[in-house]
Amino acid sequence: MRSALSLLAGTAAVGAASEANRVTDPGPDPKPFAADQSKNPPPRNRLDRVLRRFARVSYFGAVLLLYAVASTALGAALAPALWCFQLLAAWSAPLPGPLRWFALGTGAALCFFVAGLALLVVVPIYNWILPTRITPFKGGYYSIYAVPWFLHNGLFYLVRYTFLPFVTLTPFGIWFLKAMGMKIGRHAFVNTEYISDPQLITLGDDAALGGSVRIFAHYGGGGSFVVAPVVVERRATIGLGATIMGDVEVGEGATVLPHSVLLPGSRVGPGETWGGVPARRIPREEMERFKDGIRGARTVELP
Repeated sequence: MRSALSLLAGTAAVGAASEANRVTDPGPDPKPFAADQSKNPPPRNRLDRVLRRFARVSYFGAVLLLYAVASTALGAALAPALWCFQLLAAWSAPLPGPLRWFALGTGAALCFFVAGLALLVVVPIYNWILPTRITPFKGGYYSIYAVPWFLHNGLFYLVRYTFLPFVTLTPFGIWFLKAMGMKIGRHAFVNTEYISDPQLITLGDDAALGGSVRIFAHYGGGGSFVVAPVVVERRATIGLGATIMGDVEVGEGATVLPHSVLLPGSRVGPGETWGGVPARRIPREEMERFKDGIRGARTVELP
């Protein structure tokens, strides 16, 4: 009898514990960021469903495909450079030893610039031919919706990490950014190559991007990958080393102070000054006190 009572008591305790676990158990851990597909738009077609079902394999295949496309683009840009080098090698053959090596070295350096300038033309052509038209979207990394973004930036980075630093402050740099879809107004000033998603970036007339500004139209968080436009209105100034993330608008005549970070969703009003990490609006009075402090620190009394 006593054993039966003990067994019933134990069973009741286990049942109570199970009930408590059902109430307090938070459930399984959330999925890893890249694997969370809950916020994806519905699959567009059968191919999209396959991409999501075999996400990592699809991503690996996409990377290999991008490498193949990039290799052909680089090959097309290198072809005229190699042709020029062949001509220079034939021309320098009769020269004596030191002069010939100097001519070949100079020719190789010149061919680097020939290849770089050719790449400024080849990459926009590829960008125009391939499916690289980006539209704003919110979803998972592994989706057919992200393919245009992936291709567009993959092609753009071929120039960004090779030749763009050499032409950033020249008309060639502005022409290339426009050819890749960036909307740049008259007399706008761009002093940075740290750009991504140029198709979704708009820079108004007389606007300025300072040195080493990082500006891009995508971000991730909360299980979603988001691609959203960036707009910098006319006469706005983005200071040295500032970061502008996706879904940001900077109003006409506004200023973002150096090394500030504008988070997604930031809306800088016309004529306003923002600064800090994360950036916030700085009242005019506070900016005037700050400027007065700088002027005072620079004042030196002469004997």
